[in-house]
Amino acid sequence: MIGIICAMQIEADGIIALCSNTVTQTHAKMEFTLGNLHGKEVAVVVCGVGKVNAAMCALLMAEKYNPELIVNSGVAGSLSPIVGIGDIVVATKSVEHDMNTTALGENRGEISFPDGMVTFFECDKKASNLLASVCRKIPQTKTVQGIVASGDIFVSERKARLKINDRFGAIACEMEGAAIGHVCVRCGVPYAIIRAISDDLDENKGMDFVKFCKLASKKTVTAVSEFVKAW
Repeated sequence: MIGIICAMQIEADGIIALCSNTVTQTHAKMEFTLGNLHGKEVAVVVCGVGKVNAAMCALLMAEKYNPELIVNSGVAGSLSPIVGIGDIVVATKSVEHDMNTTALGENRGEISFPDGMVTFFECDKKASNLLASVCRKIPQTKTVQGIVASGDIFVSERKARLKINDRFGAIACEMEGAAIGHVCVRCGVPYAIIRAISDDLDENKGMDFVKFCKLASKKTVTAVSEFVKAW
C-alpha cells in the first residue's frame, strides 16, 4: 500500500476520483480513503495545517495501514530564485526550520533523540527520483529536487525566506513535510514530498496563495497518479 497525505482537500478529492473500490475509515477525526489506483492499493488523507496535524496523520497512516511508502503532496513558497510560481519541488530531504534549542548550545534545526541529534530527514531516493521523473513530463512545468523546510508559520517576508535558504540550503518552505518526514524516518517508513510552488520571493500575498491552490492541485494530482502507476 502507498499512503498519500495531502495538504488540500481539493487535491485529495482529485486523487480519490481516480480510485476504484473506495471505502472511508476515520481515525482521530481524520478521514482515510482506501482504494485502488492503477491496480495498487492506496490510502488518501488530508492532514490539516501544521506540523502536529501532519505528524499525527503520518503516525496513524504508519500504524493503521503499514504502507510501503508515504507520499506527502501540497504547495509551498519559494526560498530561492531557482524556483518560481508553477514550478514543482521534489524533496531530497526535509528540515524543521523553526526548531530552535540554540539556548542549549545546539544548532538551529537540530532535534534531539535518545540515539543522537538529527537536522535533516532523508527522503527515499528511489521515490524522490521517480517522482521527479514523472513531474518533468508535465507540460510547461519546471521540476527541481532539493531540500524542503517546514515550520508552524506561514513565511511570507522575503528576508525571512532568504534566511531559511541561507541557513539550511532549502529551496521551498511549507508547514507539514518535515513533520511527516520526522515520523516516517523514526518509524522506518520510506517517504517522499512533492510541492507545487504557490508564491515566489516577490509574490507573497495570501490571495495569490488561495487562487494558486486550485491550479496547483491539477499538477500534483497528475504527478501523484503517474507516480503510483510507475511505482
